[in-house]
Amino acid sequence: MDRLRDVGLRPTRQRMALAHLLFSPGDRHVTAEALFSEAKAARVHVSLATVYNALHDFTAKGLLREISLDTERSYFDTNIGDHHHFYFERTGRLEDIPGDAVQISNLPDAPHGATVTRVDVIIRVDG
Repeated sequence: MDRLRDVGLRPTRQRMALAHLLFSPGDRHVTAEALFSEAKAARVHVSLATVYNALHDFTAKGLLREISLDTERSYFDTNIGDHHHFYFERTGRLEDIPGDAVQISNLPDAPHGATVTRVDVIIRVDG
């Protein structure tokens, strides 16, 4: 897949299969475990560790965005554009919020030597 080569990732059979599962349906939020289940259902032979490695490789190369909700739960977002999220606490679902729908009027200065690269807003809702 050109998308993998374009960012400097070797398009292995497993990466290609996972990329197809991730990016074919359009923008989505997926956990490693959910992608692993999809891969098994599609008869893609990968380990959960391989799924985690691929997701982290894709994230490091800018193909995905990781959304960490707490120390035990991360989602990977195929929409890497400017946006925020609603998090439905009962169901664990994420829903995109357009970037321009959230206005932040005041941010503290970044610590000395650091630069703010992005602000992620997660609005937790009951649902």
